[in-house]
Amino acid sequence: QVQLVESGGGLVQAGGSSKLSCTLSGGTFMRYGMAWFRQAPGQEREFVAAIGWSGSRTDYAESVKGRFTISRDNAKNTMYLQMDRLKPEDTAVYYCAADIGNLWDNERAPVKYEHWGQGTQVIVSS
Repeated sequence: QVQLVESGGGLVQAGGSSKLSCTLSGGTFMRYGMAWFRQAPGQEREFVAAIGWSGSRTDYAESVKGRFTISRDNAKNTMYLQMDRLKPEDTAVYYCAADIGNLWDNERAPVKYEHWGQGTQVIVSS
Protein backbone atom coordinates (compact mmCIF):
# COMPACT_ATOMS: atom_id res chain seq x y z
CA GLN A 1 0.00 0.00 0.00
CA VAL A 2 1.48 3.31 -1.09
CA GLN A 3 1.85 5.92 1.61
CA LEU A 4 3.07 9.50 1.35
CA VAL A 5 4.41 11.38 4.36
CA GLU A 6 5.17 15.09 4.26
CA SER A 7 7.49 16.94 6.60
CA GLY A 8 8.73 20.48 6.97
CA GLY A 9 6.65 23.61 7.00
CA GLY A 10 5.71 25.54 10.10
CA LEU A 11 5.79 29.27 10.76
CA VAL A 12 7.94 31.44 8.51
CA GLN A 13 8.30 35.18 8.15
CA ALA A 14 7.43 36.81 4.86
CA GLY A 15 10.46 36.87 2.60
CA GLY A 16 11.88 33.79 4.26
CA SER A 17 12.38 30.23 3.05
CA SER A 18 11.18 26.77 3.94
CA LYS A 19 11.65 23.30 2.51
CA LEU A 20 9.06 20.55 2.41
CA SER A 21 9.76 16.87 1.94
CA CYS A 22 7.53 14.02 0.86
CA THR A 23 8.60 10.40 1.22
CA LEU A 24 6.85 7.55 -0.57
CA SER A 25 6.71 4.02 0.84
CA GLY A 26 5.01 0.84 -0.29
CA GLY A 27 5.71 1.41 -3.97
CA THR A 28 8.42 2.00 -6.56
CA PHE A 29 9.04 5.73 -6.33
CA MET A 30 10.45 6.04 -9.85
CA ARG A 31 7.18 4.81 -11.32
CA TYR A 32 5.34 7.86 -10.02
CA GLY A 33 4.98 11.36 -11.26
CA MET A 34 4.75 13.61 -8.23
CA ALA A 35 3.19 16.92 -7.38
CA TRP A 36 2.55 19.46 -4.64
CA PHE A 37 -0.84 21.02 -4.03
CA ARG A 38 -2.00 23.42 -1.36
CA GLN A 39 -5.25 24.39 0.26
CA ALA A 40 -5.96 27.55 2.18
CA PRO A 41 -8.94 27.81 4.56
CA GLY A 42 -12.19 28.13 2.67
CA GLN A 43 -10.52 27.60 -0.70
CA GLU A 44 -10.22 24.74 -3.13
CA ARG A 45 -7.10 22.66 -3.37
CA GLU A 46 -4.79 24.23 -5.93
CA PHE A 47 -1.86 22.99 -7.96
CA VAL A 48 1.61 24.20 -6.97
CA ALA A 49 4.17 22.16 -8.91
CA ALA A 50 4.74 18.78 -10.56
CA ILE A 51 7.79 16.73 -11.47
CA GLY A 52 8.22 13.74 -13.76
CA TRP A 53 9.76 10.43 -12.73
CA SER A 54 13.28 11.38 -13.83
CA GLY A 55 13.14 14.93 -12.51
CA SER A 56 14.00 16.41 -15.88
CA ARG A 57 10.56 17.90 -16.51
CA THR A 58 8.67 20.17 -14.14
CA ASP A 59 5.64 22.43 -14.13
CA TYR A 60 4.77 25.31 -11.81
CA ALA A 61 1.75 27.40 -11.04
CA GLU A 62 2.24 31.00 -12.12
CA SER A 63 1.85 32.18 -8.53
CA VAL A 64 4.99 30.32 -7.40
CA LYS A 65 7.12 30.31 -10.55
CA GLY A 66 10.57 31.73 -9.83
CA ARG A 67 10.13 31.37 -6.05
CA PHE A 68 9.52 27.64 -5.53
CA THR A 69 11.62 24.71 -6.77
CA ILE A 70 10.41 21.14 -6.98
CA SER A 71 12.93 18.31 -7.02
CA ARG A 72 13.21 14.63 -6.24
CA ASP A 73 15.82 12.12 -5.09
CA ASN A 74 14.84 8.72 -6.42
CA ALA A 75 17.48 7.00 -4.30
CA LYS A 76 15.75 8.33 -1.19
CA ASN A 77 12.15 7.91 -2.43
CA THR A 78 11.67 11.58 -1.60
CA MET A 79 10.37 14.69 -3.31
CA TYR A 80 11.08 18.22 -2.15
CA LEU A 81 9.63 21.69 -2.44
CA GLN A 82 12.06 24.52 -1.77
CA MET A 83 10.05 27.66 -1.09
CA ASP A 84 11.84 31.01 -1.21
CA ARG A 85 10.63 34.60 -0.92
CA LEU A 86 7.53 33.38 0.83
CA LYS A 87 4.45 35.60 0.94
CA PRO A 88 1.50 35.61 3.37
CA GLU A 89 -0.69 34.34 0.52
CA ASP A 90 1.41 31.15 0.45
CA THR A 91 -0.13 30.22 3.79
CA ALA A 92 -1.90 26.87 3.35
CA VAL A 93 -1.79 23.19 4.06
CA TYR A 94 0.58 21.65 1.53
CA TYR A 95 -0.08 18.17 0.18
CA CYS A 96 2.07 15.87 -1.89
CA ALA A 97 0.49 13.59 -4.45
CA ALA A 98 1.56 10.67 -6.62
CA ASP A 99 0.35 9.57 -10.07
CA ILE A 100 1.35 6.32 -11.75
CA GLY A 101 -0.10 7.22 -15.13
CA ASN A 102 1.00 9.79 -17.70
CA LEU A 103 1.71 12.72 -15.40
CA TRP A 104 1.70 15.29 -18.19
CA ASP A 105 -1.87 14.54 -19.14
CA ASN A 106 -3.53 17.28 -17.05
CA GLU A 107 -1.05 17.26 -14.18
CA ARG A 108 -2.74 20.26 -12.54
CA ALA A 109 -5.97 18.40 -11.75
CA PRO A 110 -6.17 16.95 -8.21
CA VAL A 111 -8.45 14.17 -9.40
CA LYS A 112 -5.60 12.74 -11.46
CA TYR A 113 -3.58 11.63 -8.46
CA GLU A 114 -4.12 8.24 -6.85
CA HIS A 115 -2.23 8.84 -3.62
CA TRP A 116 -2.06 11.77 -1.21
CA GLY A 117 -0.16 12.67 1.89
CA GLN A 118 -1.78 13.94 5.06
CA GLY A 119 -0.62 17.51 4.52
CA THR A 120 1.73 19.85 6.33
CA GLN A 121 0.89 23.39 7.44
CA VAL A 122 2.85 26.38 6.21
CA ILE A 123 2.08 29.74 7.81
CA VAL A 124 3.75 32.86 6.46
CA SER A 125 3.55 35.83 8.79
CA SER A 126 3.67 39.39 7.49
